[in-house]
Amino acid sequence: MMSDRTPQSKSSAADTKGRVTVIGAGIGGLTAAALLARRGYKVLVLDQAIVPGGCASTFKRKGFTFDVGATQVAGLEPGGIHHRIFSELEIELPPATPCDPACAVFLPGETTPISVWRDPEKWKQERQKQFPGSEPFWQLLSALFQASWKFQGRDPVLPPRNFWDFWQLIQAVRPDTLITLPFTFMTVGDALRLCGLGDNLRLKTFLDLQLKLYSQVNTEETALLYAATALGVSQEPQGLYHLQGSMQVLSDRLVSAIELYGGKVLLRHTVESIVTTNGKATGTVIRNQKTGEVWTETGDRIVANVTAQNLVKLMSSEPVLETLTDNSETTNQLPNQMAGYKHRVDKLPPASGAFVIYLGVHESAIPANCPPHLQFLYDYDGEIGENNSLFVSVSHGGDGRAPQGMATIIASSFTDTRMWWNSADYEGLKQKYAVGAIARLSEYFDLTPEKIVHQESATPRTFARYTARDRGVVGGIGQRIPTFGPFGFANRTPIKNLWLVGDSTHPGEGTAGVSYSALTVVRQMEAELRSHNEYGG
Repeated sequence: MMSDRTPQSKSSAADTKGRVTVIGAGIGGLTAAALLARRGYKVLVLDQAIVPGGCASTFKRKGFTFDVGATQVAGLEPGGIHHRIFSELEIELPPATPCDPACAVFLPGETTPISVWRDPEKWKQERQKQFPGSEPFWQLLSALFQASWKFQGRDPVLPPRNFWDFWQLIQAVRPDTLITLPFTFMTVGDALRLCGLGDNLRLKTFLDLQLKLYSQVNTEETALLYAATALGVSQEPQGLYHLQGSMQVLSDRLVSAIELYGGKVLLRHTVESIVTTNGKATGTVIRNQKTGEVWTETGDRIVANVTAQNLVKLMSSEPVLETLTDNSETTNQLPNQMAGYKHRVDKLPPASGAFVIYLGVHESAIPANCPPHLQFLYDYDGEIGENNSLFVSVSHGGDGRAPQGMATIIASSFTDTRMWWNSADYEGLKQKYAVGAIARLSEYFDLTPEKIVHQESATPRTFARYTARDRGVVGGIGQRIPTFGPFGFANRTPIKNLWLVGDSTHPGEGTAGVSYSALTVVRQMEAELRSHNEYGG
């Protein structure tokens, strides 16, 4: 656990804007906390894990450093979301190298990959060679991406929940973004059919694989406008990046910023419930995992860096009433304002989990010129996931993830979380998946037993244990038409003074996505404070 001593604040405005409790030290929570501390709020961050970062944290084994979940970062380029945030925090961005190609995709029975190059012209040549006749589709995606990127760059609030939010949205709409409007209710599958490519199995399969990574769902379900951004962000002047050292560098720098500006981060502290008083969020019930001590921390505002499902559970949990000192009406059941919210959460389709295998290997196990990220599909007739597909991240020499002469391989496969919680033989199922993953990986890597130095696996139950995410789900809410952008879950919750940040909200998963979500919450909070100061509430 980090020291309870609050570092010397760099901000003279600290404590003047009120107290904010941030639940969860994932990238979204840490970003919100750092920005709020920088702007003069008294910030406390709580997380049940032993290290910060959530799904973008790391662990070490035998000299190897493994990224737990996220393995690449967007938004480091000038004007990108991480660049903007780190500039405001006055801290340096972590060193990183562009991923080029962003991904090498192997379709069933093929030995030459589809390489998603960073250079736009090179990527255009690649896709024209791989998918003849598909250029009208890619040009449509490009036009939508350019318009959507300009729109997003003006910091719209989606979905809006009050006049201030709506005004931010209106200001972001310009003539150059109106091209997107006719496509708001279209899926990627609709766009393929519009371009006469509905029967192109190879193209559709490639898109299914990529979209599963970024939107959690396939071409027939992914909202076209979301897909245009997700598929376009890997080309210059944007791009995906490989951090030097590990993904942990990102969260460690944010923690340093929080402490620099007078905030506090407490790890191994579980938030058991959110307390509401007279319809407002007023505190959190906290358990110190080391001592067992339970207390209620009051606060003016609460930011929950959790899934929408976890938020409902936190609102439904019984608070420790004896720790409250006032006579206000305090609820220990789901507040009435949350009934509709809970109904919507309960109606969401099941989210995916992940089976992940972590390998520390001799460098000779890696083929020459191996891309940093690869994707394999083994059978057209099988599902994307359940070991029929793997997303693989490979370290490279000198990136800080492996001892000299060694390398790491991290391979993940989407999986149904329910199977892992209901299995009568959990360890047997885990071993079966590990053996299957090794067999699949051995088709590309030289994974003879003597080449493997360390092997470890994680399942949805593992992710639930270490990240506290409900059922161990990964990647947020599927970016379908009813749940993306203007139709998704808002940062403002139905409870006053309670915000939701992270991959359940716009613009979705990934460190760049959750950081934008955090920036939105900070802007909303600042706007409310200005309104209160100007008009007295």
